[in-house]
Amino acid sequence: MNITNKTVLITGGGSGIGYEIAKLLHANGNKIIIVGRTESKLKAAAETLPGATAIRCDINNEDNVQSLVQKVTEEHADLSVLINNAGRAFAYTHNENATAFEKATEEFATNYFSVIRLTEKLLPLLKKQKDAAIVNVSSIVAYSPQSLLPTYSDSKAAVHSYTLSLRHSLAKDTAIKVFELLPPMVNTEFSKDIGGEHGMPAGEVAQALKDAIENNVYEIQVGQTAEFRKFFLDSPSEAFAMMNQAK
Repeated sequence: MNITNKTVLITGGGSGIGYEIAKLLHANGNKIIIVGRTESKLKAAAETLPGATAIRCDINNEDNVQSLVQKVTEEHADLSVLINNAGRAFAYTHNENATAFEKATEEFATNYFSVIRLTEKLLPLLKKQKDAAIVNVSSIVAYSPQSLLPTYSDSKAAVHSYTLSLRHSLAKDTAIKVFELLPPMVNTEFSKDIGGEHGMPAGEVAQALKDAIENNVYEIQVGQTAEFRKFFLDSPSEAFAMMNQAK
């Protein structure tokens, strides 16, 4: 798929992987819309991307999402690429005092349910384009969970399953391509509490996404994710032990 001269909307586009994707696709001649909750962060990011549009939106708030969809429909009717990148994660382990239900509810709201809602609401626009794509940003933990990120892992496994079904459904009667980006640990502010400084650069993840879209690689296993997936298919229990440093 050609990824030039497209209108691209990126949730969580003000920092981290989302910003690096926005920066790369902007340099590649695309019109960029970045969406996020923090207006100051969005404004700062947009100032480095001449011509980009920044829209403040809490993607967990139904009214916010409806306003976003209306604005995009009215002002950016040529939208052809949706990148669901916004994420939420809590680092903890399961125990009687973990408040896992509350954490999981928040993670699933951002990582999974908001993806389904925004995608469904923007499908009418995407279907009007001759060449369109949806990118769901998942994670290596969609294959095997990281016990320090238990319910975050659950939410990304759900995104992986949703993406497979969405791709299958849209392939029947639309021109919309559905991609899934599965990075390992990435060095961003988002991951600083879980050792993110040892992760791969976010710019490399963005480049891998661009290359995959251009070559119609739909399940994008970035960095060590590709090797880990092969290991997981051979031995799920050993892959889980590797992910969790178990003996």
